Amino acid sequence: MSITELLHIKYPIMQGAMAQIAKAPLVAAVSNAGGLGIIASGGMSGEELRAEIQKTKALTDKPFGVNLMLMMTNIEELTTVIIEEGVKVVTTGAGTPKTYMPIWKEAGITVIPVVPSVMIARKMEQLGADAVVAEGTEAGGHVGETTTMALLPQVVDAVSIPVIAAGGIGDGRGIAAAFALGAQGVQIGTRFLATDECPVHENFKLACLKAKDRDTVVTGRRNGAPVRSIKNKMIKEYQRLEDENVDRDVLEELTLGSLRKAVQEGDTENGSVMAGQITGMITEIKPVDALIQEMMTQATETASALTIK
Repeated sequence: MSITELLHIKYPIMQGAMAQIAKAPLVAAVSNAGGLGIIASGGMSGEELRAEIQKTKALTDKPFGVNLMLMMTNIEELTTVIIEEGVKVVTTGAGTPKTYMPIWKEAGITVIPVVPSVMIARKMEQLGADAVVAEGTEAGGHVGETTTMALLPQVVDAVSIPVIAAGGIGDGRGIAAAFALGAQGVQIGTRFLATDECPVHENFKLACLKAKDRDTVVTGRRNGAPVRSIKNKMIKEYQRLEDENVDRDVLEELTLGSLRKAVQEGDTENGSVMAGQITGMITEIKPVDALIQEMMTQATETASALTIK
């Protein structure tokens, strides 16, 4: 079964669950355009998630999903809301879905964990995952260490369930490349930041437009919590403190509320502008529907033109 058949969508494109960003306006726009929008539930209470699901339902009659960060303490509450609201797709990260997998499967939910390695991909298949997202270190936000181009074909060879590629995909050429490496779909986050429907401050979008190919950096590897963001004043200070081997508490104090500062307040110097390495490819802000149509056309043309002599 293809990803489009599994998820009941027109195009094999999933929208990444970007914290504090992947909410109803963006999620519904992606689903209406033929992809799968995904609500990022991180930091939400059960009722906050319910409200976001209902807002999304008011904007689209197409399928959409919810991402669950499994390190959160209220996963049981969020699971109850997802089942009660009839959401049929869950993506997971930051932990193992083992405890909740039987509950989700009994409710008829399609479960797609995001994985950074072959070992974890195999484990997710054993637990009953319907597919996995193989995410390379080029992605924005929390990342692993292996690049998408190296990780993707290894995961494809290691599991029998569908594999969705993520990390470093910003146009139709990236989609075609992912399929050439064995993916059945793609998950895209950063490129959707620069869309009309993305509910982030205009300064955040402009930061993505201004960023060049080497303007993102990963911090937090020493503490086991690597995050890719666009370099700014706060990130440079974080790097300086990391080099001095300060206590983790000092680093956490520096970043406290930093994502909100960037996303909601537009403070792109002292906030965390999480974005992937494809920011250097982004040159304009456009509607989600136009972007998806453009990417799919380019993907088809790229695949058709590909010849190896």
